[in-house]
Amino acid sequence: MAVSNYMSGIFGNSPVKPMQMHMEKVHECVSLLVPFFEAVLAEDWKKVEKTQQKISALENEADVLKKELRLNLPKGLFMQVSRRDLLEILTIQDSVANKAKDVAGLILGRKMVLPKQIANDYLKFVQRCVDASAQAKVTIDELDELVETGFRGTEVKLVQKMIKTLDKIEADTDKIQRKIRLKLFEIENDMPPLEAMFMYKVIEATGDVADQSQRVGSRLQLLLAR
Repeated sequence: MAVSNYMSGIFGNSPVKPMQMHMEKVHECVSLLVPFFEAVLAEDWKKVEKTQQKISALENEADVLKKELRLNLPKGLFMQVSRRDLLEILTIQDSVANKAKDVAGLILGRKMVLPKQIANDYLKFVQRCVDASAQAKVTIDELDELVETGFRGTEVKLVQKMIKTLDKIEADTDKIQRKIRLKLFEIENDMPPLEAMFMYKVIEATGDVADQSQRVGSRLQLLLAR
């Protein structure tokens, strides 16, 4: 009830602020992947479990915000962004946190140990994925300014530049991911087949964090193109 009342209150001016609050919570969740994987590499399973629980809790908080936003989002919006557009962006934002939760859950559930051959690259990979989430948040933080300026002028150019930066970060994660896959391919015959299979799944799921973050920017870019 308290969340509903709060969300209803801040909808007085615009639904954009709740969108930004949701993305902030999403990034807070995703950012914990760095200490999570540091604990995984150290095989500190108590810290791994504790961090996974924090990730899960933050994802749940983001989910509550998402549901409340959907319930409170006015059906008739007199602004440059349609209700449908906002809901689509919200869904993509939510998927970023979902991917982070999936990765942490898979690692902890199987107590997966990352091969030492990919350890250093994997930390770089995770950090760059977190960077993508951070850049998506920075971009969404400009949505209120875009609305105020009617999606015109220098603000549009600023956001377009931010989206290009987001695209570059995501491209970086793709490069690191390919490098990790290649190293894993070289050693997979020395690993139990099931362990190798799940390792590939973790790599893909981690990369999805950056992919979904980029989709936030791509969806906003569609609004700029109208």
